[in-house]
Amino acid sequence: MSGAASLEVEVSEVAMVAHRVKRFRLVAASGAPLPAFSPGAHILVTLADGPRTVRNAYSLMGSPFDHRCYQISVLHTEQSRGGSRYLHERVQPGFRLSISRPVNLFPLAQLGRKHVFVAGGIGITPFLPMMEELNARAVSFELHYSSRSKDHGAYVSQISRFYDDARVRFYETGNAERLSMDRVLARQPLGTHLYVCGPERMIEDVMASAKEAGWPAGNLHSERFAGGSAGKPFTVALAKSKQTIQVNEHQSLLEALEAAGVEAPFLCRGGSCGECETRVLACERALIHNDHYLSPDERISSAKIMICVSRAEGGNLVLDL
Repeated sequence: MSGAASLEVEVSEVAMVAHRVKRFRLVAASGAPLPAFSPGAHILVTLADGPRTVRNAYSLMGSPFDHRCYQISVLHTEQSRGGSRYLHERVQPGFRLSISRPVNLFPLAQLGRKHVFVAGGIGITPFLPMMEELNARAVSFELHYSSRSKDHGAYVSQISRFYDDARVRFYETGNAERLSMDRVLARQPLGTHLYVCGPERMIEDVMASAKEAGWPAGNLHSERFAGGSAGKPFTVALAKSKQTIQVNEHQSLLEALEAAGVEAPFLCRGGSCGECETRVLACERALIHNDHYLSPDERISSAKIMICVSRAEGGNLVLDL
């Protein structure tokens, strides 16, 4: 997506929809309809915070049939790297933002016989347009939605108004309500597809349960937007462009490249899609792989790195860029 055209939008509405969660309604600054999107799509929001530029991915959670606006929901995280804090504390109606065109790395399997959604917290957002489309097409689905409490769970009341208990189940983890994936997986018909979005630990547990139950990999889908973790500062040398760039402790490798004017490849910025895979020519220290794309053998070889989320453990790194 590096170098892709961006859209200028205006924030038309900001609403608090759950504990530490705000919904932002975005309309085209030109007043024209926005590009169509399919359920599961996301946009990248570019935020200029002083000298630092942050690009965060957010699922589009509005109706896929409404091209007048986009809607995103943002959790104000305690360990914010800048994006969620900026949106919560500074962005108000009338504010202009630059966003990417929609990209879908988490689409519905159109030939699925049934669809099972597992959401944790803010991970509910991609499933809202998915459920709307499936409901309109009379396709079978069910949702399992976990949050600390109903006050922490965004759109609980909205979901309850539109869908009955046969298709939706809520779990309040603060009241020790737990989702039994073994029970959910065991009663699904052949041809069912499973989707999960939420905290990293929950995604890993759900995917592991499905694989242990013998579900085919092609029927398992997950979405992750977690950015790269902080770490020791290091230096990256670019073999093709002959640049040397410092990556600080609270900056991802991709962010450092962008700040230096390098047009590096990216798409999901979450280490899942493979778009930013880059060849490593030399590494003085160990690589810290935070992605969900490289195989265990590829990680051990240290021949590749996903620059959106992974980093070096200090020292010097040389990339084929």
